[in-house]
Amino acid sequence: MEIVHLSAECYPVAKVGGLADVVGALPKYQNRLGHIAKVVMPAYDLKFMHENEFEEVYDGWGKLGNRDFSVRILREKTNKLGFDLFLVQIPGLLNRPKVYGYADDLERFFAFQVAALDWIEQWEHKPDVIHCHDYHTGLVPFMMSNCVRYWKLNVVPSVITIHNAEYQGQFGFDKLQYFPSYDPWHSNKLEWAGAINPLASAIKCAWRVSTVSPSYLEELSHKANGLEALLASEKRKSRGILNGIDTEVWDPSTDPMLYKKFNLKTLESGKRANKQGICSVFNLDPDKPLFTFIGRLVGEKGAELLPEIFYHALNTYRGEINILILGSGEADVERRLEELKDGFKGNYNTYIGYNEQLSHQIYAGADFLLMPSRVEPCGLNQMYALRYGTVPIVRRIGGLRDTVSDIGDGGFGICHDQTTVWDVGHAIDRAYNLYKNQKALKEIRKFIMKLDHSWDRAAQEYIDMYQI
Repeated sequence: MEIVHLSAECYPVAKVGGLADVVGALPKYQNRLGHIAKVVMPAYDLKFMHENEFEEVYDGWGKLGNRDFSVRILREKTNKLGFDLFLVQIPGLLNRPKVYGYADDLERFFAFQVAALDWIEQWEHKPDVIHCHDYHTGLVPFMMSNCVRYWKLNVVPSVITIHNAEYQGQFGFDKLQYFPSYDPWHSNKLEWAGAINPLASAIKCAWRVSTVSPSYLEELSHKANGLEALLASEKRKSRGILNGIDTEVWDPSTDPMLYKKFNLKTLESGKRANKQGICSVFNLDPDKPLFTFIGRLVGEKGAELLPEIFYHALNTYRGEINILILGSGEADVERRLEELKDGFKGNYNTYIGYNEQLSHQIYAGADFLLMPSRVEPCGLNQMYALRYGTVPIVRRIGGLRDTVSDIGDGGFGICHDQTTVWDVGHAIDRAYNLYKNQKALKEIRKFIMKLDHSWDRAAQEYIDMYQI
């Protein structure tokens, strides 16, 4: 089976969030199952483009309304990611140093989708599946099945995976000119709530719809940012498949980013060495329990509550706990988290921004990872934490509910039901008491490091879904 993945992100080429980790791993594991999986994504002006060798496989022109644009598609020569990687070059639109955040993002990703389909339509053969990821590629199923230019692709199954339904990419009907020619009678397949909605269109037009965890699919039936009724009507073709993690990239026994590599036998000394390393850098006490938050500082993650949560915890356990933040997002949240450093030197610190190596070191050295999310379709951070022997503290929602069970129920994590200062504070209290019981903590660490959240299972589930 030949599977073409279309995505705005793919680790390590371009990463903003968990979407990149999924697209950077799933195709590799599908190939190992004996299939041919490929990734097609935009060619941004990022480090990966300058440090690797590519060959041109396509040179042509695309059209976006009255605007013509040149297209080159490049293939990474060495197959270093474990799958064929194709980068779509569109000068003036995609060759920029950020993935998102431009005023013309609509035009950028619309042109990417058109260019990718123009290229695939010219292949001498047809792929078996075109797998789209999130709204950035959500117009592809519609164009495959309705635009005259792509008539050869209307028999190719399309799949949309919803990584986060909060983002849907809506825009006005004044942009209808961007679409290649199609029968206007089918415009209802684009519309939702008075706008063109790429994610809604994909749900309507794709042959299959998947979410990144079973619980998230269930939650979308009552909280999908306006798409609840649509998802209910398309439930028969929908499936929740829990993401995995790339256990080769995230392996404490081989991870080159750590201060010290470790395995089950060297778990305690390994975590201690990594804890000492990051505590030395951030002026923290390695003899105290280390709580951490890694991620985007936005409302979905409950980030605006973090300053108050940490203020109360640091006051309650003054001098007895450490807290370290790695992330970026809303300016006010960043500022408030930074301000806390003045009152809790030696027990609290932040790194505002993103640092891949530091994230690995924190997963390896921390004792507890906080994820008080309001929305968490799957969550990968908790799986990384488990892999490195770090106990997750999570809200029971989405993929967090599917992957972490509470120690009070015979499980291995600390769970709470609401994203509130009180709920998270109580969870921190429970974690502090667990830390004082070092024997129990060591047993939990050994157990969670043996949990299997690899992509092997999930990759097969996707193959099964394609074939239904």
